[in-house]
Amino acid sequence: MSDTGTANGKVVVNRAMSLDGFIAGPGHSMDWGPGRLADYGASADVAQIAAATGDMLIGRGTWDVGDKMEEDEPGNVDYPFSGPMFLLTHRPLEPPDPEVTILTGDIGEAVATALDAAGGKNLEILGADVAGQCLRRGLVDEILVYLLPVLLGDGIRFSPPQLARIDLEPISSTRSGAVTILRFAVRK
Repeated sequence: MSDTGTANGKVVVNRAMSLDGFIAGPGHSMDWGPGRLADYGASADVAQIAAATGDMLIGRGTWDVGDKMEEDEPGNVDYPFSGPMFLLTHRPLEPPDPEVTILTGDIGEAVATALDAAGGKNLEILGADVAGQCLRRGLVDEILVYLLPVLLGDGIRFSPPQLARIDLEPISSTRSGAVTILRFAVRK
């Protein structure tokens, strides 16, 4: 567990990924094929993972993509989570959302704030840039990947090209419908 961890809570990078290593298609497209992650048959497992989540720290780019997805197809953002959300950004939301806490500044302080609010549950990190910052600083305890049966060919890679080597310890690999859920501990 990282120095930021509370009693049971972990900092978990959580993302869906194509077999060729992309977490989004060109232009941040989240068009994975048949639809939402749950459409691949992993809904019960996704619900269990969401239940272990106390809150989320989300990057602005990911927030904007989620907003656009919800605007284009209401109900498309279907992750069964209802806890606090922390948005790491320098641009306020327009209009403001009283359900979202805006954080700016140091990534370590943002993670500590959000993890404290998670109440002993996991803090999920969403967003390529925020996840890369957390990985660079050694703030991540686990990486959880929903490996989807699709090749995107191009898009946003799982990790930024400047990220140094990080060794992982496999925790589990679970088949859930057409999705393979991979969980790794980050070796410290």
